[in-house]
Amino acid sequence: MFSENKNPPAGGRGAKKYKPDTRGFVYSTDPNFSFKEEHSNAETLPPEQQMLKVRLDTKNRAGKTVTLIEGFTGKEEDLQNLGKKLKSFCGTGGSAKDGEIIVQGDQREKVLQWLVKNGYKQVKKK
Repeated sequence: MFSENKNPPAGGRGAKKYKPDTRGFVYSTDPNFSFKEEHSNAETLPPEQQMLKVRLDTKNRAGKTVTLIEGFTGKEEDLQNLGKKLKSFCGTGGSAKDGEIIVQGDQREKVLQWLVKNGYKQVKKK
């Protein structure tokens, strides 16, 4: 019936089954609990209504400096497109996920310039 080992495997095969979600849940005693996130079909706000924050970040990045753009509201696909355009404009790598865009290096001025030029009026630099 039930397995004697109720602890998740440390790694290897089957490890993804027990992967915690992005909200920090690792384990629940509720038998009906699911790690599935509620995906809202929120429409992407137009550029002039986006409230973005551009800041420099080095935490948990092995001392590497990145430019972090936070506060994007909309679909993941649109976030990916914006991230791709910003990375291309800056000529660096990076990623876009979970409502934030990461551009490698200190690119705050370039990112801010590109965002304002492309209609993002409510952008704050920290």
